[in-house]
Amino acid sequence: MKNETRRIELLDELRGFAIIAMIVHHTFLDIGFVLGLDWGYEIFDKLCILQPIFWAIFIIISGICSRLSRNTLKRGLIVFVAGLLVTLVTAVIMPAFGMTGAEIYFGILSCLGACMIITGLIMPLIEKTNAIAGMIISAALFAVFYSISSKTLLFGLIKLPEVLYKTNYLMPLGMYSKTFESADYFAILPWIFMFLFGAFFGKYAKGGAFPEWTYKKHSKFFSFVGKNSLWFYLSHQPVIYGALYLISFIIYLIYK
Repeated sequence: MKNETRRIELLDELRGFAIIAMIVHHTFLDIGFVLGLDWGYEIFDKLCILQPIFWAIFIIISGICSRLSRNTLKRGLIVFVAGLLVTLVTAVIMPAFGMTGAEIYFGILSCLGACMIITGLIMPLIEKTNAIAGMIISAALFAVFYSISSKTLLFGLIKLPEVLYKTNYLMPLGMYSKTFESADYFAILPWIFMFLFGAFFGKYAKGGAFPEWTYKKHSKFFSFVGKNSLWFYLSHQPVIYGALYLISFIIYLIYK
């Protein structure tokens, strides 16, 4: 954060809460995948209804923080590289050891990194734009592009050409063929507009205009997780996988 900016503790806490919720959600999927227990998949599927809430929290807060960062472009490059690392591990290294079905192509880190890079490049324009107008435009564009992966815009009112969905080269933009599969996937469109909504809203955070209670710490745990969200995201799957494979091995030894 910029030296002259007061830290808004609530943002760290909300981001930490969203990360923990995501980790719990992924744990049930991993229970089904690693241990072969159907109830893990069932709980994961039922909790999917809550996913958009945590997506919105995480992406909007990231957008807000782009206005508080000393160097949004640099942060974006770091996060994007972290996303590439996740792809390397899940799509190259894990399959080499026979662990398939968990490949991640352009997951949340890749998307957030790309959004940070784009936002960093256009930050001078964002700062010159009226915040309320920017939020309205961003929300409208998010609605327009929300259904792009379904080959439409404006929730089906505008159909896009089929040729855009013949390959996976446009996958980062939300357009992909029937062969595309990813365990975690967030395209630049429409999520860049949710990120930009947060960036415009971040004007009030930068100006110190948030309510006083938002600057006070309410949960040390969620605050810690939120401040280290990148490391928690990168490490949670290896830790969960390791624990579940250990449990699987112990069960194997017991019932051998």
